[in-house]
Amino acid sequence: MPARLRVTQVKSTISHIGRNRATIHALGLHGIGSSVEIPDNDATRGMVRQVRFLVSVEELPAEAAAARAEETK
Repeated sequence: MPARLRVTQVKSTISHIGRNRATIHALGLHGIGSSVEIPDNDATRGMVRQVRFLVSVEELPAEAAAARAEETK
């Protein structure tokens, strides 16, 4: 199982219910084209599933996530 997910917002939250807008905001996305890397766990998978029609998801391998964490130190 991948260690992290890269989530990118591809559609606008305009005209969607408030729960979907709140989920997008809770994921850390701020508009179309914004991307975040989030930990891969059941909670974040559920959030992504709830707004799957507004986002695209990439699974990042565990090795790449560890290397990226070391680069930022």
